[in-house]
Amino acid sequence: MIPSILRRRLPVVSHAPPSAEAAVRTVATARPAQAATDPNPSSGPAPRPANPLGETPSMRTHARTADRRGFGLAIGGIILTMASASAPSLFYPQLAEQLSLPPVATTAVFAVYAFTMLATLLFMGPLSDTRGRRPVVTVGALLLAASLVLFRRSGSLALLLVARSLQGVAAGLLIPALSAVAVDFEPPHRPGRAALWNTIAPMMGLGAGAMTAALLLDATANPMGAVFGTLTGLSLLTAVLVWLVPESSGKKPASAAPVRPRFRASPRLRGVLLVAAPAIVAGSATNGLFLALGAGLVKSEFGAVTHTQAGTVILTLAVSGILASQLVARRSSRVITVYGTSALAIGTVLSLAALAAHSFSAYLATVVIVGSGFGTSFMGALRTLMPHTVPAERAAVMGVIYSISYLALGVPTIVAGLLVPVLTVQGAMAVLGVAIAVLSVVATIARLRLRSEEPVREPSTAARQP
Repeated sequence: MIPSILRRRLPVVSHAPPSAEAAVRTVATARPAQAATDPNPSSGPAPRPANPLGETPSMRTHARTADRRGFGLAIGGIILTMASASAPSLFYPQLAEQLSLPPVATTAVFAVYAFTMLATLLFMGPLSDTRGRRPVVTVGALLLAASLVLFRRSGSLALLLVARSLQGVAAGLLIPALSAVAVDFEPPHRPGRAALWNTIAPMMGLGAGAMTAALLLDATANPMGAVFGTLTGLSLLTAVLVWLVPESSGKKPASAAPVRPRFRASPRLRGVLLVAAPAIVAGSATNGLFLALGAGLVKSEFGAVTHTQAGTVILTLAVSGILASQLVARRSSRVITVYGTSALAIGTVLSLAALAAHSFSAYLATVVIVGSGFGTSFMGALRTLMPHTVPAERAAVMGVIYSISYLALGVPTIVAGLLVPVLTVQGAMAVLGVAIAVLSVVATIARLRLRSEEPVREPSTAARQP
C-alpha cells in the first residue's frame, strides 16, 4: 500500500505481499506488496480534453474500450501473479513428506522467492518504463509459466529452489509493470481506482490461490496438475493478451549506466524510519509465517483432515486485510498505524492462546484480527514516512522500506524452519509470535509518541501537500 503522495512518481507493487500498492516507477527510480487509498487521490493519467481536435465519438468509444481492456488485464495479471505465489504453500507438507525434506528446507523454498523478488524489483523494477510495458509483461509471464512447470515437475529440493527463484524473478518483473499499466489506463472519470485495485488485488490473489489449491487438493486425483497446469495456461494467455492492449509507457530512453538501487535515508528521515520499521517488519513476518508454515500448522496442531481448512486460514487473512484497508483508508496515518500494529499484537497473542487450546474455530477467529493488522500496518507505516520525504530522495527511501519488508518476509520463516525440529511447529510459532507481538507493541508506542504530521518542503519549491 502506498499513499497518494507516491502515486504520481512511484507505481505500485505488493508483495505479499504485504498488501498493499507497491513500487513501479519508484523501484524504478526504486518503487513492492501494499499502498493506501487516499481521500484525495492524485494517481492516474491526465484527464483527456472534453473534445480534442479531430476526435470522433467512435474514436472516443474505442479509446474507452482500450482503457477498460488494459485496466482489466493489469488487475487480472496481478491477481494471477499473487495466486501463483500462494498456491504452492498448500503443497509444502505433501512435498516435504514425499522428498523427506527437513522443515528448514520447506521454509527456504518459500524464502528464496522473497529474496529473488526483492532483487529483481530493485534492479529491474524500472524496466517497463524504458523497454515498454508489453515486452516486460510478456517476459515476466513466460518466466512465471516456466517456474510453474518446474515446480510441478520438481523431484528434488534443488529443483524446488530453482522453480521458486524463477518465480520470484517473474513476480519482480510483473508486479511493477502491471501496476503501472493499471495506473496508465485508470478511467479519467474515476480517479483513485488504480490505487484501490493495486491495494486489494495482491491480497485477492493470495487468498484465491491458496483456497483454490486447497479445494483441488481435496477434490481431484491430480491436484498438482490441475493447479499448476491451470496457472501455467493463464500465464501463457497473459503473455499473448497483453499485445491486444496499447503500449502506454512512452518508452523513455534507457540510461547506459546500470541500475544501482540506493538504500540510504537522510539523517532527517532516520528517526521517522525507526518509528515505521517495526510495523513493516511485524506485518511482513506475519505474512511470511502464514504462507510458509500455515498449511503444516493446521494439519499438525489442529488435526485437519482436509486441505480446505488450511486454505481457509490464508483466505481469511487476506479478506480481513482487504476489508480493514478499505475501512480505515480515509483515516490519518497515525490512526491507521496504531490500529494495524495493535491488531497485530492482540491478534497474535490470541492466536497463540487458540493454538495452545487446539481450537481451530477460535484460531480462525483470531486470524481475522491478525489479518486486519497485516492489511493496515504497512499502509500506516508508509503514510507515516512518505510525507516527510521529497521527490529526490523517495527512490532511496523506498529501497530501504522494501529491503526491510522482504527480508522480514523471508528471514523469520527460515528461523522458524530451524526451530521446528527442536520446539515443534507450535513451539516455533510461539517464539516468533511473541517476537511479532513485542515488535507490534513497540511500533504502537513509537507511533503514538510521533506527533508531527507536517510534510517537508522541497528545497526549491513551496511545500507540496501529500
